Amino acid sequence: MFRDRLDAARQLVERLAHLRGRNPLVLAIPRGGVPMGRQLADALEGELDVVLVRKIGAPGNPEFAIGAVSEDGSVHLGEVARHCHEDVLAAEVERQRELIAERRRRYTPVRAPIDPTGRIVVVVDDGSATGATMAAALTTLRQRDPARLIAAIGCAPPDTVERLAALADEVVCLDAPPHFQAVGQFFADFGQVEDDEVIALLGGSGQ
Repeated sequence: MFRDRLDAARQLVERLAHLRGRNPLVLAIPRGGVPMGRQLADALEGELDVVLVRKIGAPGNPEFAIGAVSEDGSVHLGEVARHCHEDVLAAEVERQRELIAERRRRYTPVRAPIDPTGRIVVVVDDGSATGATMAAALTTLRQRDPARLIAAIGCAPPDTVERLAALADEVVCLDAPPHFQAVGQFFADFGQVEDDEVIALLGGSGQ
């Protein structure tokens, strides 16, 4: 178990130490991935930005991801989504697109997103249960032609790690137990990260 997200981030830094001095672009998935992303970017002497993806929750069970929406508007659906009513699904997709646009306006109001083309890109999140949001981020970023695309996560089930390995050049996952229930079970402190903290972390070095 990790003490908190920063503890997980420090362990990821050790696994990614070979990137120090190569100016990696660390793209964090908000909101939980951002404190970790700040730690990685500072320790690896890289840049930090967010990659904005939002999971599409199952009707009646919003925490269970049946797909994800990326900032470029693309929609990535899993097999379960085929059983959802088309109108309900379309409405949820549109809601998540609006939330993504709103987050970008809040998080980086004075600059455009950092271009990943030709960069070593590390996509970081605290954990990934179904892999939907991380998979959407990797798929979208691959189209931008990064030099190398790395997924860095604290924890995930083995089948999710395998799925992500097909989308990234490298997957660094600190813990992948077969009996995986939820990301939060791996953190002693898994408090919610608020928007104000995200904005502050994107604006400068973390603690």
